[in-house]
Amino acid sequence: MVLKEILSRHFSKDHLIAIAQAFFVTILWSSSWVIIKFGLEEMPPLIFAGLRYLLGAVVLFVLIFSNKENRKSLTTQTKHWWVLIGLYGCIFITVTQGGQFIALNLLPAITVSFALNLTPIVVIFLSIGILKEVPSSMQIFLFLITVIGVVFYFFPINLTIELLGILVLCLLISANAFSSILGRAINRTETASPLIVAGVSMAIGSIIMLICGIAIDGIQIIFSLSTLSILYIIWLAVVNTALAFTIWNKAMQRLRAMDMTIINSTMLPQIVILSIIFLGEMPILKEWIGLFLIVISTLLIQLSQARKNSNLSS
Repeated sequence: MVLKEILSRHFSKDHLIAIAQAFFVTILWSSSWVIIKFGLEEMPPLIFAGLRYLLGAVVLFVLIFSNKENRKSLTTQTKHWWVLIGLYGCIFITVTQGGQFIALNLLPAITVSFALNLTPIVVIFLSIGILKEVPSSMQIFLFLITVIGVVFYFFPINLTIELLGILVLCLLISANAFSSILGRAINRTETASPLIVAGVSMAIGSIIMLICGIAIDGIQIIFSLSTLSILYIIWLAVVNTALAFTIWNKAMQRLRAMDMTIINSTMLPQIVILSIIFLGEMPILKEWIGLFLIVISTLLIQLSQARKNSNLSS
């Protein structure tokens, strides 16, 4: 009863539902990492990702066109909205999701998840140029702690194996941070439903990604997929993509970009547990130290930023 009173005092029912929705999506997305690692044993990353998100977009468009209001909303969007949604699709789907598949093809799942947990820091530093928000001295100190965690985790770097993966991760982190800000800008206007935002951005991004994959690996790979690989694609497309992205965009209409980033950061411990169980990726001592430092420092950075934003709005 006490917990219920505290929650009701600080959060509305809609806010709590949005938090639960976003957290549920992180569970689905965390399980995706294991499925992707299995699927990459047969499929090249861009074709795998392109098929997943294109099929997911098809499912979403079936839902969109089955509703009269959604059909009308889709035809009444402004040119500015289409430009933003196209840019969002390219960054969040083509670059971020495609980059994630490539990174998972090069590096362990825990390592990729660890790197993506750096996104909140990049969001804050992007805000310096975009929103003119200067980080506090505490945030700078915590950033240095994060750097130490990164050094612990990656040192020494195997240049012949890990350098390309790390370069991909740098691009992935930057794209993920920018898409977080852009996605919030699109969804908070509520000019289009979350279903339309997810479907249109996914269609644009997946088509570009699949074209790139075919150009690199050839179209014949698509016609030689095993039944198990096809099942991987269908599950990821329908459940972990179409359903999950719709719920995620719905939650974004109620929660701030920083709130979504905090919830998204819970994927790291989830992925670590799943990777240990299903992929046998047991971190060594120095990697555990790095993981601990990055989780604590990024969490404190996000909490300090949330407190700062709360003070500004009050």
